[in-house]
Amino acid sequence: MDRIESLQNPRVKQLVKLQGRRERDKTQLFLIEGYREISRGIDASFQTLFYSKEHFLGSNESMLIAQAKDLGVEVVEVSKAVFNKISYRDRPDGLLAVAQQKHLALSELKLSQNPFIVIAEGIEKPGNLGSILRSSDAAGVDALIICDRCTDIHNPNVVRASVGTLFTVPVIEASSKELLHFLKKHRILTLAATPSAEKEYTAVDLKEPVAIAVGCEQLGLSKLWLDETDIQVKIPMHGASDSLNVAAATTILLYEVRRQRK
Repeated sequence: MDRIESLQNPRVKQLVKLQGRRERDKTQLFLIEGYREISRGIDASFQTLFYSKEHFLGSNESMLIAQAKDLGVEVVEVSKAVFNKISYRDRPDGLLAVAQQKHLALSELKLSQNPFIVIAEGIEKPGNLGSILRSSDAAGVDALIICDRCTDIHNPNVVRASVGTLFTVPVIEASSKELLHFLKKHRILTLAATPSAEKEYTAVDLKEPVAIAVGCEQLGLSKLWLDETDIQVKIPMHGASDSLNVAAATTILLYEVRRQRK
């Protein structure tokens, strides 16, 4: 189609609306902005790729646009002013895609021979959820399972903070009770991270199937998870603070699993 120049174009207005959860829930679409994010996830679920040459930072953008066309994705050029309007970044790189949301059920989860799962209960901040996804990808977990969600996994800030790993780590939403039943059925050890635990995280055996459970930023894990998990551990704190950011704590625990499984 022709290049979009007008800020009043209906498609521009919808893109702005998709930054809000209501429109994402209504349409089951979401936004992915940035070269790395789009390149890690682009497939047939992508509907449209919008680009602005004036914002390009390198020389690989044309290859990504060609790849999108080969996959049957609609490609639309927009003016610099239009891209500034639809972008949600401070320093946009001229690429923004619209994709269909994907929702995996717990029954669709494919476990590895020695399962390694992350459970995030009630995480409120999109940046933390995205960072947990990024660490989960780096540590090679089977899946990130979100319980009793507070943050929409398709929030643009989750996608941005994950640096596209939303597309490389299976993400599943489930109720806490459903998930606890699943873990017990598959004999997966559940480990709760909480500052009140007696054992340090390095003092437990994490070589067998394990699910690391972390809770919301302010209150931590709920009583249900603290009561039902097999082991509680803490990360020792030697300064004035009594706890770490939930994303940082998750990363430490994930790499302890990796260290023990060498």
